[in-house]
Amino acid sequence: MATTNSLKNELSKKDGIGQASAISNSVKGLMDSPAVKKRFEEVLCERAPQYMSSIVNLVNSDTNLKKCEPMSVIASCMVAATMDLPVDKNLGYAWVVPYGTKAQFQMGYKGYIQLALRTGQYKAINVVEIREGELINWNPLSEEVEIDFIQKKSDKVIGYAGYFKLLNGFEKTVYWSKEEIEIHAKKFSKTYSFKNGVWQTDFDSMAKKTVLRNLLSKWGILSIEMQKAYGADNNSIKDTILKQDNVEIDFDTGEMIEDIEYIDPEDESFEGTAFEDK
Repeated sequence: MATTNSLKNELSKKDGIGQASAISNSVKGLMDSPAVKKRFEEVLCERAPQYMSSIVNLVNSDTNLKKCEPMSVIASCMVAATMDLPVDKNLGYAWVVPYGTKAQFQMGYKGYIQLALRTGQYKAINVVEIREGELINWNPLSEEVEIDFIQKKSDKVIGYAGYFKLLNGFEKTVYWSKEEIEIHAKKFSKTYSFKNGVWQTDFDSMAKKTVLRNLLSKWGILSIEMQKAYGADNNSIKDTILKQDNVEIDFDTGEMIEDIEYIDPEDESFEGTAFEDK
């Protein structure tokens, strides 16, 4: 019976381009296996083939993601699939981000907006960058903010504002300065300093997600999907996401098995890699 340990040991024997190619091919091979297909079909029904093709395309287009263990890639994509969010990184709904040899699921701010809209309780919801000169006044106690977009002095982003209004008339606005975002990210995000993390490649999107996530968690309507998103966002994905009815998938053969041994993703070390937190 193949385990994550045996898979990891086998892959560790390969390096460079050969390793990336082998893992990439493994992802494609696993996506073609009947067991994995069945699991995605259970979640997505007739949309499963298109979604699975997008996963293969995602891996093929990302050199760093090719170096991740196939199981972590597929498990992260399955999380997005259970929330019916695309994993195309250009869309910004959800990301499958490579950290060392593990892939990790991350929500995008557009994903949170999508889940909020699905509740049918929001009349309006948005989050935007605030540029130099646009902020007139912000009262953190009453949470009243005055913004004049006509007064923009430059393209320099100084902060981010989030807003929503419910159908019942309740509305809320918050403002975070860029400095507050950076302090929050350094304190709470374990991936903030990762070289190829989304914080480094797309700071504005992650900043807007931070503002929106905080706004909705405190004042918004939390659907079951939204609660699931909060739990999965930026956290290690348990391998049981691919488990159904006490049966799991053998990621070496693509067959259904039981009692497979797993490594907890939280134990993964990035020491000595390009992703080491320095």
